[in-house]
Amino acid sequence: MLCRLGGRSVRQVSAALLRASGPPLLPAPTSGAQRPALPLWSVASVSAVGASGWYEALAASAPVRGAEEALLAAHAATGLPWWGSILLTTVALRGAVTLPLAAYQHYVLAKVENLQPEIKSIASRLNQEVALRANQLGWSKRVARLTYLRNMKRLVSELYVRDNCHPFKATVLVWVQLPMWIFMSVALRNFSTGAAHSEAGLSVQEQFTTGGVLWFPDLTALDSTWILPVSVGVINLLIVEIFALQKAGMSRFQMYITHFVRTLSVLMIPIAATVPSSLALYWLCSSFMGLSQNLLLRSPGFRRLCRIPLTKSDSDTPYKDLFAAFYTKFLLRK
Repeated sequence: MLCRLGGRSVRQVSAALLRASGPPLLPAPTSGAQRPALPLWSVASVSAVGASGWYEALAASAPVRGAEEALLAAHAATGLPWWGSILLTTVALRGAVTLPLAAYQHYVLAKVENLQPEIKSIASRLNQEVALRANQLGWSKRVARLTYLRNMKRLVSELYVRDNCHPFKATVLVWVQLPMWIFMSVALRNFSTGAAHSEAGLSVQEQFTTGGVLWFPDLTALDSTWILPVSVGVINLLIVEIFALQKAGMSRFQMYITHFVRTLSVLMIPIAATVPSSLALYWLCSSFMGLSQNLLLRSPGFRRLCRIPLTKSDSDTPYKDLFAAFYTKFLLRK
């Protein structure tokens, strides 16, 4: 039965598969050579998820439609093949949106770091004052401790307000970058399956079948070579390791978070191997831009350009120090 489905649209194929009792893999239609089969979950029409499904709501949401329109506009304006349009759109979004937010994140964290000597001085004086008052009024250790913590929190908050650098502001990058990544991924998935919520949805899917390059000419098929998926995992691991190398003496909690992100980076490899190549390509471009952004923000010249305050942990030779730390940790390990 599966062989007779080659001439139908993806929506017809999905409906037929839902009625059939055959195997869960669907060979994508080809004009010649056999393409790698996509898992049913990655090619099924959004309508197959269910009218009340959360994914259908996400796939039809305004942000995803906006991402679809942005991709269509970039493709129409540049005339590039779809692989080039995906790459260009990713670079433009990361450069125009996430790079400024990342610079602002470093700005806030630098100001917080420069406040640490003052915070330590306040903590020392407050500890002495609380101890003196506890002796005078006969406070228990618990009451003294709660009094110290409450006043310390208030004083530190006043410092953050004074210097306009509350650490929560440094999280704005995550709250923007993660949703943008999700919306773009869903939009590309919609294009790859013909489920896009635009008039060009089905025609874009046909263009995607020949819109790739090199070893992935068909952007609707998965990458059977695993080059894209493995590259995604490796670059994400590099980002994690660069972060870990620049953090000397991490706390136990930070170590747990680092190991967790390492695990996620490895898990991205099999996940990227089971989605259309358009998604894997976008994830690779996004991760590469993230790595480049991370390295750029270590440059003393770029930090000065962004008016990021100088801190004690800054180095005049960050790339040399990074290479030396990498060499010591990984190449000299016996």
